[in-house]
Amino acid sequence: MKLRSASSLALAGLAVTLAVASPYGQIQFFRSFERPNPRYDGRFTFARLKFTTGWGDGRAWGHEYPEADENLVRILDAITNLGPRVDATAVVAIDDPDLFKYPITYTTEPGFWQLTETEAVALRAYLLKGGFVIFDDFRGPREWDVFAANMERVLPGTRFFDLTPTHPIFNSFFEIASIDDLPQYRDRGPLVLRAVFEDNDPRQRMMVMVNFNTDIANYWRYAATGFKPIEESNEGYKLGVNYVVYGLTH
Repeated sequence: MKLRSASSLALAGLAVTLAVASPYGQIQFFRSFERPNPRYDGRFTFARLKFTTGWGDGRAWGHEYPEADENLVRILDAITNLGPRVDATAVVAIDDPDLFKYPITYTTEPGFWQLTETEAVALRAYLLKGGFVIFDDFRGPREWDVFAANMERVLPGTRFFDLTPTHPIFNSFFEIASIDDLPQYRDRGPLVLRAVFEDNDPRQRMMVMVNFNTDIANYWRYAATGFKPIEESNEGYKLGVNYVVYGLTH
């Protein structure tokens, strides 16, 4: 896949234009309703993974939806040759057969995940056949334990590996030289970036990307509101772009 690059300055300009190009550049205080999925046509479509939720927020998987998803896709379209679908994103349940149409899926708040047996079987099949899942927006020992226990059911014997800036995912498009310096939107302390690899071998394919103790999608959703400096929003977009590019090329 041939991809073109963009400077941080160009990315900053694109983040500003989201306020004009999209109604979602404006503040929205109420989560939008789930929208119908577009008809599959082979183009890359950003997909939000919907899961069964336990205690707490019944739509935890939908935090920052659809604004974050749509803004990230606009950035991908503007600075890469990926040619993603920009007119719509998708929401797909873990146990929906259509899941296999989406090579990359993203979801939030896995600390509220109440995994069903059907979901465990379906997600295992998806990951083993080449799927790539990005988990975001959770924090604290209780939420980590919920997430880790569910992943153990999906992939028994799962190990999580802390990532360093030397991993290829951090230079798949943008060069991200330091993880420790990445900004936080609301969370305290450093963000923790972990991964699950095929056969628990970091030399093999990454199947799961984990953003822990952070909420990267806040930067995507609110980039054009002025809540945070453009430079910080840029770092959130860089991670998102790198994740997608890496997932599609590995």
